[in-house]
Amino acid sequence: MKTVVVLGGGITGLCTMHYLQRQVKEHNLDVRLVLIEKNTYLGGKLYSAHEQGFIMETGADSIVARHQGVMELVQELDFEAELVYNETGISYIYTNNELHAIPADSTFGIPMSLTSLEESTLISEQGKKEALKDLTLPNDRFTKESSIGEFLTYYLGEELVKNQIAPVLAGVYSGDLHQLSIGSTLPYLIDYKNDYGSIIRGFDANREQFVKAANKKFISFKNGLSSLIDRLEQTLSDVEIIKGVTTLNVKKQDKNYTISLANGEIIESEYVVLALPNDTVQNLLQDESLNRYFDQFTTASAITIYLGFDVPDSRLPADGTGYIVSHNSDVTCNAATWTSRKWKHTSKENKLLVRLFYKSINPAYEQLRAMTDEELAAVALEDVRKSLGIEEQPTVVNVTKWIDQMPKYDLAHREALQGLLHELHGKYPNLSIAGCSYFGVGIGACIQNGKKIGEELAKELANF
Repeated sequence: MKTVVVLGGGITGLCTMHYLQRQVKEHNLDVRLVLIEKNTYLGGKLYSAHEQGFIMETGADSIVARHQGVMELVQELDFEAELVYNETGISYIYTNNELHAIPADSTFGIPMSLTSLEESTLISEQGKKEALKDLTLPNDRFTKESSIGEFLTYYLGEELVKNQIAPVLAGVYSGDLHQLSIGSTLPYLIDYKNDYGSIIRGFDANREQFVKAANKKFISFKNGLSSLIDRLEQTLSDVEIIKGVTTLNVKKQDKNYTISLANGEIIESEYVVLALPNDTVQNLLQDESLNRYFDQFTTASAITIYLGFDVPDSRLPADGTGYIVSHNSDVTCNAATWTSRKWKHTSKENKLLVRLFYKSINPAYEQLRAMTDEELAAVALEDVRKSLGIEEQPTVVNVTKWIDQMPKYDLAHREALQGLLHELHGKYPNLSIAGCSYFGVGIGACIQNGKKIGEELAKELANF
C-alpha cells in the first residue's frame, strides 16, 4: 500500500484530496490518504463567523464564478442549492473626501471606451488628453515580464493610473504596480496593445466577454464560505484527517519521506504535498540550498474589520457596493465593502454590515499593526463616520489580522518558481508544493491547482 500525505487543510489541500480520492475510488487503488492540518478546523483563510444575524468572512469573501473548475466542483459536491450570487452596483473611489463612481464601462479602472474615459470624474481634462497617447504610441519596449505600472503609465498617463487604475489594481493584487509584472496580473493587456494598437481599443473589441463577466460574477453560499469547506470534509470519507497537530519537519529517507508531528507521531509516506504558505514549506524542509528561491517569494499584510450596525442597509448610497480609497482623502482605510448590500445573505435582517481593509501598502500600516482590536475598531468607526455619515455605534465588531500572509506576485516570482520547481524535481521526487504562495491567488486558482495535483498523483499511483 502506498501512502499520500497532504500537509495543509486549506482549500488547495482539500481539493487535492477530493480529486485524488475520486481517482483512487474509480481505479480501485490501494492507497492510504492522510490530510494533516495544524488548526483544529479546516479551511485555512476561508472562515465564516456568525454573530447577531451577520455572516462575516474573515478571509476571502467570495469566489470568481467563471474561474476554471469552480462550478464543476460545486456540482460534484451537489452544493448548487446553497449558491448565492453577488448583487451588482456602483463601485466608488473615495478621493478628496468624496465618493466618485468608477466609470461603468471600465475594467480594473481601465477605460474600455473613449466615452468611459470622457465621463470619468476622477481625471482632469489634461489627464484625459494624455491618456489618448494609447491610440497612437506603438509597443516597442514592453513584454509580459515588464512592470504593469510602467506599461500603463507610459500609454495612459500618470494621472489616469494614479487616480483611477492604481487604487483598483493595488487593492486586488496587494502591491506596488511598478513591482508587479503584466504576466502575473493582466497578461492580455500586451496582446491588446500589440493586436489592436491600443489598450482601450483592445478592450472595446473584446467588450462582450467583460460585460458578461461583470454580471453576477462572484459566488458564495447561504451559510458562508465555510460551508463549502464543511461539505468537502464530509465527502472525504476515505481520508484520515488529522486536525490540531503541527508538523515539525519533512525528511527524505531514501525513496520515502518521514513526517514528524508535534504529538510524537511519525508518518512514512511515498508521496507528499505541501499545500502550505511559502515560509512554512521552507521551515519544514530545512534545505539551505533552496533558500535562494524561497527568499524571493514575498508577502503583504492586511487587517480587515467588520462593523455591524443596528441601522438599515438603506442608509448607504443608492446602488453602491463599496469604495476604494485614493490619495487626498481623510480616511485611513484602503477600501470598504458594503457587505450587506453586496451580499444579501450576510445580513439576515437587512441591517448594515461594512468591511474595511487596511493593507501593508497603507502609510499608517505600522501604527495600525501595533494597535489593539479596540483601537482598530475605533479607527474603522471613524472611517465609516467620515465616508458614509454613520454616527451610530456598532453592535458587532470583528477584527482579523493577516500579517505577512498575502502572497505578492512581483517581478521575481515567475523566475523563482521555475527555479524552485526544477530543484525540487531533482532533489525531492514525489514531493509537490501547492497553493496561493506559488500558483495564483484567489480561491478559483487554488481549486484548480488542487485538482491538477490530485489527478497527477492518481496517474502516478495507477502506474505502480
